[in-house]
Amino acid sequence: MLPGNTQQAEKVWSAVLGIVEMTIPRSSYKTWLGNTRAVSLARDELLVSTPDAFTAQYIQERLMVVLDTALRDVAGDGFNITLSVDGEKDTSLLTTDTSTQTEQTYLDARPVEQELEKSVSSAQQFNPKYTFENFIVGDSNELAFSGAKAVAEFPGVHFNPLVLYSGVGLGKTHLLHAIAQEGSRNGLNCVYTTCEDFTNQYVLAIQSGSTESFREKYRSSDILLIDDIQFLIGKEQTQEGFFHTFNALHMAGKQIVISSDRPVTDLTVLEPRITSRLAGGLVTDIQTPTLETRLAILRSKSSTFDCEIPQEVTEYLAKRVQSNVRELEGTLNKVVALSQFRGTQISLDSVKIAMADVRGPLQQKMVNDEAILAAVSNHFGIPKDHLKGKGRRKLTVQGRQVAIYLLRQETDLSLSAIGKILGGRDHSTVLHGYDRVASRIDVDETLRDDVLRIRAKIMKTR
Repeated sequence: MLPGNTQQAEKVWSAVLGIVEMTIPRSSYKTWLGNTRAVSLARDELLVSTPDAFTAQYIQERLMVVLDTALRDVAGDGFNITLSVDGEKDTSLLTTDTSTQTEQTYLDARPVEQELEKSVSSAQQFNPKYTFENFIVGDSNELAFSGAKAVAEFPGVHFNPLVLYSGVGLGKTHLLHAIAQEGSRNGLNCVYTTCEDFTNQYVLAIQSGSTESFREKYRSSDILLIDDIQFLIGKEQTQEGFFHTFNALHMAGKQIVISSDRPVTDLTVLEPRITSRLAGGLVTDIQTPTLETRLAILRSKSSTFDCEIPQEVTEYLAKRVQSNVRELEGTLNKVVALSQFRGTQISLDSVKIAMADVRGPLQQKMVNDEAILAAVSNHFGIPKDHLKGKGRRKLTVQGRQVAIYLLRQETDLSLSAIGKILGGRDHSTVLHGYDRVASRIDVDETLRDDVLRIRAKIMKTR
């Protein structure tokens, strides 16, 4: 490997991000890591550029444990990540010990402000990589793809609203961006936003007295696309704003496209009038891709690399990684990065060694339930039997809800199965515990930090 090789650095960083994207909330990934880029890889340092000092400090303090773990997974021990601002390394930007209390107060006051600035500027940014042409269609996603194509070509006519739901990394966001780009090419005003950004903008509009401009922004759209509607859970005021926006657009014959991580019937903590309207159009799921679809995805992805990837390698990876498209592509990124990092050709034997820690067909998720409970117990200092018991102490309840969240995220267990593990709790109790964490993890830094640290411990013991 040549020191300072930017292309090598980009490959390694791409592989690191492919791993990290599966371990932190997507909104956090997009906000804090989405605009980073690799600058160089030399000796023991991977230099990564961030857009501003605040982002660099946040990554250093909140995400570096997860990033370092992923880097070791890709490049082995002995490498560290160094952050820079716009390509210029300045260690003074990364210290957590600021020179004055005034400066620290200023930094502490910036998260909401900066988040809102990003949300306003990002709402119209469609990812050019996400098109109908490069979406691999199979039995698992055919209906979702057909519905997306129909609303892009004839918005407001057939399926309104269109609701796509699935687990992480299966193509919901890809289809939303594809719809937006197709509609824009046809001269339509397409507005894409995550539900988190919608919430932030709505709160800012109320605080600043600019609700009229907020309404104009969204109600003037021909196609409104909102990603991850489950983020509305627990946000009653924003639900009100969404409800009126939905009604105004629907009555005007405008198209609404929504994505969710669960069926509309499981969004029970949203207001009934909202779930009723969501259920009034086409609601379709995207399932885990079949072997044939996974092979097609890998072949398509392989064509973007400037190296040869043998067919036996893609077949092995397709059988080995079965959970979702995002992880499938992230694993291929890792394989390519390791090959270029080590200066070796990609072969089945080298991939088997590199992928020794990747879960196979009978290990769909990273860890089993006992490993998760042990990590949560260790982190919070709560005995495992207390997590499974009926105790209502605040710390015990918090630990139990985090355990539910991680069990849901990191295993294939159903809500009912998780309930049995945790002392025989019923489906609705488990769902409430999961939603409590899911609705707060992007706005509660302490909670997010707890979950990230527990996940980092789990990754180290895989």
